[in-house]
Amino acid sequence: MFYNLGAMTDQESSISTQQAGLRTAVAFGAPVAGAIAVSILAGGLGSDQSALAVLFAGLGLVSWFIGLRWYGLHGLGLRGQRALYAGIGFAALGWVAFLLLRFYFVTNIGYGPAGSGRSFIFLLLFEAFAVQIWTFGLLFRALADWRGGLTAAVGSGIVFGATAYLLFQESFTGSLVSFVYFVVWGILYGVIRLRTGSLIGIFVIQAMQSFTAWVVMVPQSPPQSNELQSLYLAASTAYLILIWRLWPKAAEDYRI
Repeated sequence: MFYNLGAMTDQESSISTQQAGLRTAVAFGAPVAGAIAVSILAGGLGSDQSALAVLFAGLGLVSWFIGLRWYGLHGLGLRGQRALYAGIGFAALGWVAFLLLRFYFVTNIGYGPAGSGRSFIFLLLFEAFAVQIWTFGLLFRALADWRGGLTAAVGSGIVFGATAYLLFQESFTGSLVSFVYFVVWGILYGVIRLRTGSLIGIFVIQAMQSFTAWVVMVPQSPPQSNELQSLYLAASTAYLILIWRLWPKAAEDYRI
């Protein structure tokens, strides 16, 4: 069964299975409810950058406070040193692969528009950090306590991918291929989080990847659908190869 993937090792939590399941439900639902509430109080839900920033900020803040109360900084994956460098190294492989494929498949009309610094801050703090502190911080850890490390990596990756598909500004098309790409991207980051124990590297690289591929390299507006489909298929294949290479082979590979 799916829930048996990746039984907990020496990091196994002392809380009961029932309590772990309840925590998982709270870890998923409370940040979403908090983000919607903050957005409504701030003036309503919307699809522009300011409205999305408020939504992501609410998501990240609720996840931050719950995660600190339950797990602390270390348990949320905010770890430096070797864990940070390993996460950067693994995520950078996906970044380089995507950037090369993006250059090949999608037509460029220019480089580096005005206001790109503001765009990077948005990508780093809101699309990357706020979403990842929820998915690969709070939710990952709750799932790991409940159903094990691999389930946490895959489950949090799917939630990340669905969120990216629905809300990220680089989600240009509502196709099945696009959805699969974002989910595979999320699972890659989930596996990196599991292997390294840190999310700092992956949220930094996520922002760099989005910034270089869609802000520094300016596509047609909107990008052509056939170009995006080819890019997403090729990138998903590259990510799957990385997932296969990073997939943990033994309990010693887990860094919950």
